[in-house]
Amino acid sequence: MVNEQIRDKEVRVISENGEQLGIMPIEKALELAEERQLDLVKVAPKAKPPVCKIMDYGKYMFELGKKEKEARKNQKIISVKEVRLSASIEDHDLGVKARNADKFLKAGNKVKVSIRFRGREMSHSEVGYEIMEKFISMLSVNAVVERKPRLEGWNMIMILAPGD
Repeated sequence: MVNEQIRDKEVRVISENGEQLGIMPIEKALELAEERQLDLVKVAPKAKPPVCKIMDYGKYMFELGKKEKEARKNQKIISVKEVRLSASIEDHDLGVKARNADKFLKAGNKVKVSIRFRGREMSHSEVGYEIMEKFISMLSVNAVVERKPRLEGWNMIMILAPGD
């Protein structure tokens, strides 16, 4: 809230340099801000009485936007990549898939490994667990199993996260 938007009767005022000017009626605080050709901005609305600071509102909003943009720039976005296997996958193909998963993990992404069972393969779900174990052992990166292999309908799903 800025200037006339502030509806409180009394506020604690802080000058543009950061020194406390004390508790005063809103009219006097607005007058002070106007004398200095600045704005009265409510910075702590929950406090008793609310805290207002005399500052240049436009500059304040610009600085906030700048800080927010900087914080977003420093965030790392982690995406989940998927590697699909089959219950009858050959060793070489498994190796190729493991190398791809390795690249994803090195890039800092999580990897969702899934095996789709078809027809009678469903009755041999232990084969899927063996393939998942073999797949983990093929990875050169220290992958952390975030979610152990679990059967969900016709699919077996496991999630790996990059290790230290």
